[in-house]
Amino acid sequence: MVARYVVSPRGGRRAHPDISSALRAAAARGRAAVIEIASGHYEETLTVRGEVRLVAADGPGSVRVSRAHGGVLEVFGAVEAVGLALTGRGADVVACHGGRLMLEHCEIRAHDGVALHARPHTFVTLRDSVVLYGRTLFTGSGGLVERCRFTGAADNAIAAIEGAHVSVRASRIEDSRIHGVRVSDARAEVTGCELTGTGQAALMADTRAELTVADCSITAVHAEGVMFLDQSRGTVDDTHVTDALHGIAAANGSDPVARRCVLTACRDTGINVRASARGRFEDCRVVDAGNVAVFSTQGGAPEVHGGHITGGNVGIAVTDGARGRFARVEVRDLTGTALRVRDGARGVFDHVRVDRCPSGLDTTGDGGTTAELTDVVFRDFDITAVTVLGQSRVTLRGVTAQRGTVGFGVGEEAQLLVHDSRVAAVRVGGAVAYDRARLVARNLTVAGSEGCGLSASHSAYVDVANGEFTDCATAGAAFTDESAGRLVECSVSGTGETGVLHNGRVDLVSVHTSLPVVRKTVRTVEPIPTVIHNHHMGPVIYGPVSNAQLAWNNEQVIQQQSEGEDPGP
Repeated sequence: MVARYVVSPRGGRRAHPDISSALRAAAARGRAAVIEIASGHYEETLTVRGEVRLVAADGPGSVRVSRAHGGVLEVFGAVEAVGLALTGRGADVVACHGGRLMLEHCEIRAHDGVALHARPHTFVTLRDSVVLYGRTLFTGSGGLVERCRFTGAADNAIAAIEGAHVSVRASRIEDSRIHGVRVSDARAEVTGCELTGTGQAALMADTRAELTVADCSITAVHAEGVMFLDQSRGTVDDTHVTDALHGIAAANGSDPVARRCVLTACRDTGINVRASARGRFEDCRVVDAGNVAVFSTQGGAPEVHGGHITGGNVGIAVTDGARGRFARVEVRDLTGTALRVRDGARGVFDHVRVDRCPSGLDTTGDGGTTAELTDVVFRDFDITAVTVLGQSRVTLRGVTAQRGTVGFGVGEEAQLLVHDSRVAAVRVGGAVAYDRARLVARNLTVAGSEGCGLSASHSAYVDVANGEFTDCATAGAAFTDESAGRLVECSVSGTGETGVLHNGRVDLVSVHTSLPVVRKTVRTVEPIPTVIHNHHMGPVIYGPVSNAQLAWNNEQVIQQQSEGEDPGP
């Protein structure tokens, strides 16, 4: 049978003047006890042993327990506290040393340090409560947090460490100086929560942690929305991140899975994978990323399946020795490049759709920089669908480029391999090779170019078999300067001026055309129009430039050319 005790500082029949005296009486009897506490302010430290329920008789907040220095509640047993306001300073305000503790409709105010500490091998439930300023710490313990609010923590609002296992549900975490929830060498599930205003990552998993996130909303955080670090694992499902530096990030060998997340207005990147991390991202949407929507760098290796990238600067960037596989992603309405691979990285793109972006794919770097595109469509691009530079190597299979300036361009010492691909309705050229580049194409079709279907200049080499060039205004194929190559089983048709213009260095094995085939040495100044890519660190210029003045990241630009001055060629 449960013994009942009453506490009232105003006295009364069989009432105890303070909570500690009622606890001593209950401990002496050694039975389960309920202690009903009248409203008031109690300046004492409560040490609770056994099976005890502490209840604010006049409702939540009516009982205030505080100490100017030190903690106010220490638990050894099976304890429930309902409706208490607990305030301390300089120590754990509430500490569960052994057994189980349940706090309901409570307020814990920690002016510095720890508000609630669940020590090893204990279990603490925090429900419908408020925690102000201090952190809630689970060390090798179990925990359940439901429908709580955490405000203004001086470091982490909630931390699970050293093998702890904690569930946080339907709670709000705001204005923590460090993390909203940190999981380190521990496990945690965070479901249906709101997090805002954290100084660092809203949700952090590090040191081989396991973090499960579902149906959360994260807004206005100074670093990552969700961060996986140091070989951590976990899942992020159906979560919205808005106005973070990075939406979801992984580093140092971590390997998360994210599904159906929406990452909006992230100031740098939406998805960020680096430092040998991996990760799988399914059906996620990145909207208006400030720099790059999906960024893999420094040995990162994400897999992205499904999803949309809309607005912002660069769509997908794989750099600095990283890798990435991207399938069934739609990219549209960017101000910069849709797909970027550079500096020893490798990108694989399958069934990707790119609409209304200035550039489709650009690559540059050493010979280890590679990109493979299969069944990719570029539509309505301002500059080029594919640009391959440096010593990078790109393979296109079943790629379509429609409505732009140049379809496929390869320059410097780069290599471009094209299989079963099509370019249509371009203003300058279908496939262009220049400098010392190499272009090899099988079953390439170019239709409706206002310039050439195929062109080579400088010392480029072009090898095309089974090519079809239709309605190309200037020429079906044009070879100038010292360029060379061969055309095998190619056809040129339509109303263009010339079938093939060549310099005598091209092996015309079999070319089918009713248009003139002209041998003529032509020296070019510009192999393709000079174009400027909006790189995230500044412009990258392809083609010659004379007497130019460039400015970026400036609020004001002053043109210094005098009136009437010759601008040059």
